[in-house]
Amino acid sequence: MMLLWYEEGFRVIILTSNLIRADWYQKTQGMWMSPLFPRLPEGSSSSAGESPTFFKQDLLDYLASYRALELEEWIQRIKEHDLSETRVYLVASTPGRYVGSDMEHWGHLKLRKLLYEHTSPIPGDERWPVIGQFSSIGSMGADKSKWLAAEFQRTLTTLGKSLLRPDPPLHLLYPSVEDVRLSLEGYPAGGSLPYSIQTAQKQLWLHSYFYRWKANCTGRSHAMPHIKTYMRVSPDFTQLAWFLVTSANLSKAAWGALEKNNTQVMVRSYELGVLYVPSAFNMKTFPVDKNPFPVSSSTSGFPVPFDLPPSSYSSKDQPWIWNIPYSQEPDTHGNIWVPS
Repeated sequence: MMLLWYEEGFRVIILTSNLIRADWYQKTQGMWMSPLFPRLPEGSSSSAGESPTFFKQDLLDYLASYRALELEEWIQRIKEHDLSETRVYLVASTPGRYVGSDMEHWGHLKLRKLLYEHTSPIPGDERWPVIGQFSSIGSMGADKSKWLAAEFQRTLTTLGKSLLRPDPPLHLLYPSVEDVRLSLEGYPAGGSLPYSIQTAQKQLWLHSYFYRWKANCTGRSHAMPHIKTYMRVSPDFTQLAWFLVTSANLSKAAWGALEKNNTQVMVRSYELGVLYVPSAFNMKTFPVDKNPFPVSSSTSGFPVPFDLPPSSYSSKDQPWIWNIPYSQEPDTHGNIWVPS
């Protein structure tokens, strides 16, 4: 995340890239730029400048969670600004164990609360697929009931206050070996897709959910994803019920895992993302923009970074695993991959 200070105010940037050259050169990344937030008039109340999405308080809570003295000055400055223009919700993770109402402050339980409160049930929503797209995968356990279905899928399928929870299709987008081999960077792109053989071997069941990285609509099929996105899409892939861009990969560390008979949640990482829900824009759903480039001001559609519908793995496709050799076929630079 970046906080950019101007004479006229400040701006928040939330992004999926690290501040290294390789992350910005030939990868697909996501970035949310806030409006320019102006200063509040002198003597404004401490609650002034809040947005309808409570973005200001959530941002201050996130920064406070670092417990870092050097952030105090920034926290005070943010309090003096007007963030009321913000229409997105902040979804953050911060390390710790949380109980009671604090459980809903962070990770996937925060996302679940927001989807419960700010989306509405859609007729036939059991046919609306959930899509998760990420660049790293943690340990999910011996089968889907351990965390993926019991917790994470339950969050992603929340749509308003409906109690019926059918299981809609779940599509997980993660590059195959072939996607990496034919990418702009070739096999070295896989250095930023750290799925290990030790983890993969224990959860072969997970791979049945996998879909290829294809992004012809944005011209990025060969720019390997470091972006992470999650969304709920209509059966014909033309409408979105919500969309999240975040730093959080598919892992318990990033999203949090319930403990002690679901009375506490443990989060291991710092993560930050923004959630778009149609109600914050006075819409029922977001139309998907099938051709986001070139960008034009008349476009009302939502730019999804990859092709819809997604393409499932064939029987020959394997998920990219970064710590095993690929020496049968050379990549786009004529190289093979032999990790040390």
